[in-house]
Amino acid sequence: MPSPGADLEARVARLEAESQIRQLVARYSFDIDDRRIDAVRALFAENAVLRSHDGVMHAAGPDAIMAQFDGRFAVLGPGHHVMHDIQIDFVDEDNATGRVAGHAELMRHGRMMVAAIRYDDRYRKTPAGWKFAERVIGFLYYVPVEAYPGILGRPDRNHAYAEPKLADYPERLPSWTAYEAAHRT
Repeated sequence: MPSPGADLEARVARLEAESQIRQLVARYSFDIDDRRIDAVRALFAENAVLRSHDGVMHAAGPDAIMAQFDGRFAVLGPGHHVMHDIQIDFVDEDNATGRVAGHAELMRHGRMMVAAIRYDDRYRKTPAGWKFAERVIGFLYYVPVEAYPGILGRPDRNHAYAEPKLADYPERLPSWTAYEAAHRT
Protein backbone atom coordinates (compact mmCIF):
# COMPACT_ATOMS: atom_id res chain seq x y z
CA MET A 1 0.00 0.00 0.00
CA PRO A 2 1.45 3.42 -0.97
CA SER A 3 2.31 5.73 1.88
CA PRO A 4 0.18 8.87 2.39
CA GLY A 5 3.30 10.93 1.68
CA ALA A 6 3.71 9.31 -1.74
CA ASP A 7 0.12 10.24 -2.64
CA LEU A 8 0.70 13.82 -1.53
CA GLU A 9 3.91 14.01 -3.58
CA ALA A 10 2.07 12.75 -6.68
CA ARG A 11 -0.74 15.26 -6.17
CA VAL A 12 1.72 18.14 -5.73
CA ALA A 13 3.64 17.01 -8.84
CA ARG A 14 0.38 16.99 -10.82
CA LEU A 15 -0.48 20.52 -9.61
CA GLU A 16 3.00 21.74 -10.53
CA ALA A 17 2.67 20.19 -13.99
CA GLU A 18 -0.73 21.83 -14.49
CA SER A 19 0.71 25.19 -13.44
CA GLN A 20 3.60 24.80 -15.87
CA ILE A 21 1.20 23.98 -18.72
CA ARG A 22 -0.90 27.04 -17.89
CA GLN A 23 2.29 29.12 -18.03
CA LEU A 24 3.11 27.58 -21.42
CA VAL A 25 -0.30 28.65 -22.78
CA ALA A 26 0.13 32.17 -21.37
CA ARG A 27 3.64 32.50 -22.78
CA TYR A 28 2.32 31.57 -26.23
CA SER A 29 -0.10 34.52 -26.21
CA PHE A 30 2.39 37.04 -24.88
CA ASP A 31 5.28 35.86 -27.06
CA ILE A 32 3.17 35.82 -30.24
CA ASP A 33 1.85 39.34 -29.56
CA ASP A 34 5.32 40.65 -28.68
CA ARG A 35 7.00 38.84 -31.62
CA ARG A 36 9.49 37.19 -29.29
CA ILE A 37 10.46 34.71 -31.99
CA ASP A 38 13.09 32.73 -30.09
CA ALA A 39 10.72 32.43 -27.13
CA VAL A 40 7.90 31.21 -29.41
CA ARG A 41 10.18 28.56 -30.91
CA ALA A 42 11.12 27.35 -27.41
CA LEU A 43 7.45 26.59 -26.63
CA PHE A 44 7.32 23.66 -29.08
CA ALA A 45 8.67 20.14 -28.70
CA GLU A 46 11.17 18.97 -31.28
CA ASN A 47 8.59 17.06 -33.37
CA ALA A 48 5.63 19.33 -32.62
CA VAL A 49 2.80 20.05 -35.06
CA LEU A 50 0.94 23.35 -35.42
CA ARG A 51 -2.13 23.30 -37.65
CA SER A 52 -5.60 24.73 -38.10
CA HIS A 53 -8.91 22.88 -38.29
CA ASP A 54 -9.63 24.49 -41.68
CA GLY A 55 -6.42 22.98 -43.12
CA VAL A 56 -4.88 26.33 -44.10
CA MET A 57 -2.11 25.96 -41.52
CA HIS A 58 -0.03 22.81 -41.13
CA ALA A 59 3.58 22.70 -39.99
CA ALA A 60 5.61 19.92 -38.40
CA GLY A 61 8.80 20.60 -36.46
CA PRO A 62 10.11 23.89 -35.06
CA ASP A 63 11.65 25.13 -38.34
CA ALA A 64 8.40 24.64 -40.28
CA ILE A 65 6.35 26.09 -37.41
CA MET A 66 8.48 29.21 -37.31
CA ALA A 67 8.31 29.59 -41.11
CA GLN A 68 4.53 29.33 -40.81
CA PHE A 69 4.54 32.07 -38.15
CA ASP A 70 6.65 34.26 -40.44
CA GLY A 71 3.93 33.91 -43.08
CA ARG A 72 1.22 34.79 -40.53
CA PHE A 73 3.16 37.76 -39.17
CA ALA A 74 3.57 39.11 -42.74
CA VAL A 75 -0.18 39.90 -42.81
CA LEU A 76 -0.73 40.61 -39.12
CA GLY A 77 -0.08 43.87 -37.32
CA PRO A 78 -0.45 44.41 -33.59
CA GLY A 79 -2.57 41.87 -31.75
CA HIS A 80 -3.87 40.98 -28.32
CA HIS A 81 -4.47 37.29 -27.62
CA VAL A 82 -6.29 36.46 -24.38
CA MET A 83 -6.88 32.93 -23.17
CA HIS A 84 -9.87 32.46 -20.90
CA ASP A 85 -10.53 28.82 -20.06
CA ILE A 86 -7.97 26.02 -20.01
CA GLN A 87 -8.98 22.39 -19.55
CA ILE A 88 -6.02 20.06 -18.93
CA ASP A 89 -6.31 16.26 -18.83
CA PHE A 90 -3.25 14.19 -18.02
CA VAL A 91 -2.60 11.06 -20.05
CA ASP A 92 0.38 10.08 -17.88
CA GLU A 93 3.26 11.83 -16.08
CA ASP A 94 4.77 13.12 -19.33
CA ASN A 95 1.76 13.75 -21.59
CA ALA A 96 -1.43 15.76 -21.35
CA THR A 97 -4.18 17.07 -23.60
CA GLY A 98 -5.91 20.38 -23.36
CA ARG A 99 -8.62 22.62 -24.71
CA VAL A 100 -8.10 26.36 -24.53
CA ALA A 101 -10.74 29.00 -25.25
CA GLY A 102 -9.77 32.57 -25.99
CA HIS A 103 -10.16 35.56 -28.20
CA ALA A 104 -7.94 37.89 -30.17
CA GLU A 105 -8.10 41.48 -31.30
CA LEU A 106 -5.74 42.09 -34.19
CA MET A 107 -4.86 43.88 -37.38
CA ARG A 108 -4.94 41.67 -40.47
CA HIS A 109 -4.17 43.14 -43.87
CA GLY A 110 -4.64 46.59 -42.33
CA ARG A 111 -8.14 45.85 -40.93
CA MET A 112 -9.11 45.63 -37.28
CA MET A 113 -10.46 42.12 -36.64
CA VAL A 114 -11.75 40.08 -33.72
CA ALA A 115 -11.66 36.33 -33.33
CA ALA A 116 -13.01 33.72 -30.93
CA ILE A 117 -10.46 30.93 -30.77
CA ARG A 118 -10.32 27.39 -29.48
CA TYR A 119 -7.10 25.39 -29.33
CA ASP A 120 -6.96 21.61 -29.09
CA ASP A 121 -3.56 20.88 -27.57
CA ARG A 122 -1.28 18.00 -26.74
CA TYR A 123 1.49 18.78 -24.23
CA ARG A 124 4.68 16.81 -23.60
CA LYS A 125 7.09 17.00 -20.69
CA THR A 126 10.64 17.40 -22.00
CA PRO A 127 13.99 17.87 -20.22
CA ALA A 128 13.42 21.62 -20.76
CA GLY A 129 9.90 21.53 -19.27
CA TRP A 130 6.40 21.20 -20.70
CA LYS A 131 6.08 21.99 -24.42
CA PHE A 132 3.42 21.89 -27.10
CA ALA A 133 3.48 18.55 -28.91
CA GLU A 134 0.51 19.60 -31.05
CA ARG A 135 -1.58 22.75 -31.27
CA VAL A 136 -4.68 22.85 -33.47
CA ILE A 137 -6.47 26.19 -33.81
CA GLY A 138 -10.14 26.61 -34.64
CA PHE A 139 -12.36 29.66 -34.94
CA LEU A 140 -15.92 30.33 -33.82
CA TYR A 141 -15.54 33.58 -35.74
CA TYR A 142 -12.77 35.71 -37.24
CA VAL A 143 -14.24 38.94 -38.58
CA PRO A 144 -13.64 42.63 -39.14
CA VAL A 145 -15.01 44.53 -36.16
CA GLU A 146 -17.77 46.08 -38.27
CA ALA A 147 -19.05 42.56 -39.12
CA TYR A 148 -19.13 41.44 -35.47
CA PRO A 149 -22.73 42.40 -34.65
CA GLY A 150 -24.91 39.44 -35.59
CA ILE A 151 -22.01 37.23 -36.75
CA LEU A 152 -23.23 34.22 -34.75
CA GLY A 153 -26.38 34.20 -36.89
CA ARG A 154 -24.52 32.92 -39.94
CA PRO A 155 -22.36 29.83 -40.58
CA ASP A 156 -19.62 31.53 -42.65
CA ARG A 157 -17.97 33.29 -39.72
CA ASN A 158 -14.30 32.99 -40.71
CA HIS A 159 -13.50 36.12 -42.70
CA ALA A 160 -9.71 35.89 -42.38
CA TYR A 161 -9.36 35.06 -46.07
CA ALA A 162 -10.56 36.59 -49.32
CA GLU A 163 -13.76 34.50 -49.27
CA PRO A 164 -15.60 33.82 -45.99
CA LYS A 165 -15.35 30.21 -44.79
CA LEU A 166 -17.51 28.14 -42.48
CA ALA A 167 -16.66 28.39 -38.81
CA ASP A 168 -14.71 25.49 -37.30
CA TYR A 169 -17.09 25.05 -34.38
CA PRO A 170 -19.60 24.37 -32.96
CA GLU A 171 -21.67 23.23 -35.96
CA ARG A 172 -18.98 20.75 -37.08
CA LEU A 173 -18.66 19.06 -33.69
CA PRO A 174 -20.23 15.60 -33.42
CA SER A 175 -21.83 16.55 -30.07
CA TRP A 176 -23.43 19.64 -31.64
CA THR A 177 -24.77 17.83 -34.70
CA ALA A 178 -26.11 14.93 -32.59
CA TYR A 179 -27.91 17.29 -30.24
CA GLU A 180 -29.37 19.34 -33.06
CA ALA A 181 -30.54 16.21 -34.92
CA ALA A 182 -32.18 14.80 -31.78
CA HIS A 183 -33.96 18.05 -30.94
CA ARG A 184 -35.24 19.26 -34.30
CA THR A 185 -38.99 19.65 -34.35
